[in-house]
Amino acid sequence: MPAEVETHFNPISESVAMELKNIVGEGYFISDAILREAYAHDETEDFRFLPEAVVLPENAIQISEIMKLCSSHRIPVTPRGGGTGLAGSALAVHGGLVISTSRLNRILDIDLLNLQATVEPGVVTQVFQEAVKEKGLFYPPDPSSKGTCFLGGNLAQCAGGPKAVKYGVTRDYVLNLEVVLPTGEIIQTGANVLKNSTGYNLTHLMIGSEGTLGIITKIVFKLRPYPKHTVVMLAPFMRSDEAFRAISAIYRAGITPSGMEFMEREAIERTMVYLRDVLQQPAVVDLPENVVSHLIIELDGNDAEVLMRDAEAIVSVLEDFETGELLFAESESEKEALWRLRRNISPAVNAAELTKSEDVVVPRGNLPELIIRIKEIGKSYGFNSVCYGHAGDGNLHINILREQISDEDWHGKVNEGIGEIFKEVVNLGGMLSGEHGIGIAKRPYIEMALGEANLRLMRGIKAVFDPFGVLNPGKIF
Repeated sequence: MPAEVETHFNPISESVAMELKNIVGEGYFISDAILREAYAHDETEDFRFLPEAVVLPENAIQISEIMKLCSSHRIPVTPRGGGTGLAGSALAVHGGLVISTSRLNRILDIDLLNLQATVEPGVVTQVFQEAVKEKGLFYPPDPSSKGTCFLGGNLAQCAGGPKAVKYGVTRDYVLNLEVVLPTGEIIQTGANVLKNSTGYNLTHLMIGSEGTLGIITKIVFKLRPYPKHTVVMLAPFMRSDEAFRAISAIYRAGITPSGMEFMEREAIERTMVYLRDVLQQPAVVDLPENVVSHLIIELDGNDAEVLMRDAEAIVSVLEDFETGELLFAESESEKEALWRLRRNISPAVNAAELTKSEDVVVPRGNLPELIIRIKEIGKSYGFNSVCYGHAGDGNLHINILREQISDEDWHGKVNEGIGEIFKEVVNLGGMLSGEHGIGIAKRPYIEMALGEANLRLMRGIKAVFDPFGVLNPGKIF
């Protein structure tokens, strides 16, 4: 059995605070309660955990010194990126110190010869995507929060997004990492090469570890050439399970879209109100009364004629399903409008209601059964859910709405219902999270998805990397 990780923590003393100020500079040490409040929450429900202090280092050396100091004094440390998380992975549940990576925000190099880029973790995802696009290159991972989330957070959760169905997730584009360990040691997890069979894969171990094993300070990505053409269509369905069945049929027809996104009717309705009232954007979708859900289907590539043939093949496939009239986006602005609709579902739903946001994943062929069971469970436990997500790879987002639910039921009965959904997911061969992570929101349920041997190994890995348990404690386990 691995040694138990230390769980007793100490507060930040005046002397430690002074040392932290000396490391990062007094202007980058935050102790004021009002300023700390911005770091007490993310996008997870209404969770709030106020850290004792926040530091904003500018490089790996400073983070190394901070970790040495906090480890020696047994002070809990929570690494934090853009604060867009939905599982509470970057919340300081034990108080202590938050390390913000917002100043590590440089694109250090875009290597056109090797199709690679070296960046710091505080770079906003969309900023990076646009920078490489200017060079004719493509970074496919495309989370809905790309305009505000940081690349470091994308790695911590192994973010995916709509294009994962064709291009894969964040993990598939990382070659090498610079990481500060909880002990303060600075390591390289791999090498800037496309193949590497030299020991254990520490790079992949770090990705998805939710900041519990180390703090990423530099990332080397591999890139792709940017596709020249896209076709985007919107397919309405009379039944949600039919929409999911259509996805498998499209694949069986030999077509691999670059995006297949599912949106329930209520998700679209709420988002169009949000776009109109908050973002002052026009509605882009007609919603006939008999339509209950839509698929956004995107194709991309370098041969426009091939894409049109594939689009025609998809139209032919959809003739076997209960669909309405397909909408083809005829201009770049129309394509962007459809994707804007999809990207804004989460902020739209959360702007109107307090939600519990889950992102389960099952083999995509099991999605029809899952959506039926989600609605049955919601009815049984007294909650309404809005579903949408990356249906092409089986990743479904479930936003459970607070509405008029009492405090007692919200924290009790609804959580029992979520547990029932997770049981159904596991029974269907799935997992509790596709890209949001476990954090604190799903921590009570993890044992139903992972066996005791798996959890024992994970706890052992945590103990090796973080012998005093100071880095992002209270997450996952």
